[in-house]
Amino acid sequence: QVQLVESGGGLVQAGGSLRLSCAASGSGFSVNSMGWYRQAPGKQRELVAHITGSRSTYYTDAVKGRFTISMDNAKNTVYLQMNSLKPEDTAVYFCNAVVTTIPRGPANYWGKGTLVTVSS
Repeated sequence: QVQLVESGGGLVQAGGSLRLSCAASGSGFSVNSMGWYRQAPGKQRELVAHITGSRSTYYTDAVKGRFTISMDNAKNTVYLQMNSLKPEDTAVYFCNAVVTTIPRGPANYWGKGTLVTVSS
């Protein structure tokens, strides 16, 4: 079993910055990729950014140039540095990890989410 614990959400004014962290813990697993999704009130969950073990990254167009995803393989931790935040970035941010577990094989895990609120 793998647990994902997010931290770093909060309230910030427009134009400000926040850094989200998500640590994966457990035993008998290796991380293939990690990512951040968000879900705003009344909207579907969407992919914000994604990073693979080889450091290949993806960003949704709305955050390109403002958000940076990074991963510390040794700590099984993914970060999302969010700069120039806008009110439309307000959402619950969820961490996702695709891992390979022994002996089950590939598995997908989610964190419980952390709220980011950007005031105008």
